[in-house]
Amino acid sequence: MRNIKIATGIALLVLGLVSCKDEKQEKAQKTVENYVIYVDSVKNVAAADLKDNWKSVEAEYDRRSQEAQAALADIKDNAAATEKINASKIKYEEFKNEMTAQFAPPAPSPKQQLRDALFGAGKIGDDMSFSWVNAQNIHSVYQQFVHTVENNKDKYSREDWDEIKLMYEALDSRKNTVEKEGLTAEDNRKIAGLKIKFAPMYKINRMGAKSEENKEAKK
Repeated sequence: MRNIKIATGIALLVLGLVSCKDEKQEKAQKTVENYVIYVDSVKNVAAADLKDNWKSVEAEYDRRSQEAQAALADIKDNAAATEKINASKIKYEEFKNEMTAQFAPPAPSPKQQLRDALFGAGKIGDDMSFSWVNAQNIHSVYQQFVHTVENNKDKYSREDWDEIKLMYEALDSRKNTVEKEGLTAEDNRKIAGLKIKFAPMYKINRMGAKSEENKEAKK
């Protein structure tokens, strides 16, 4: 009788272990499936909605990816599950690259790139506002402008030189305003030196660029 009770107890223990193991495996399979479903669901969301919530999407993806990878240890024959995870990883990375390219701001126009080089990124936009230039920084603004032109004078087209002249005149106009706001005699002297340097450089190189353009037009 005692042996029967022991045997029954062992059988029940084995059944419990098997049941527990099956439950753990089912849970692991479910985790993998949920990861696959999440990747597919993200791909179906409108790009505009994703852009506003991309950080949250990324964080949720990372969490589910880690959970799915860990769940493989609880799946006895996990070759199929591994294949599903890898396929979804590839799918997500391709989608992520596509979204990253789509979310990236458009490249600035050649004109804006030139303005960014002359004054600093985003300093001068379409409104051509020089309100950020004051008596304290105007010398350094002229310095960057003239030195940038000097370093790139052989690369500029005629259109570039026309834009440079337009920006130069606008900066000069701003100087007339800030002179009344406490521009020091020393900075005024240094700016005058930069202007003397710029004038012939502009004239010679602008003519050279125009001449090259005419040669190309005749070919």
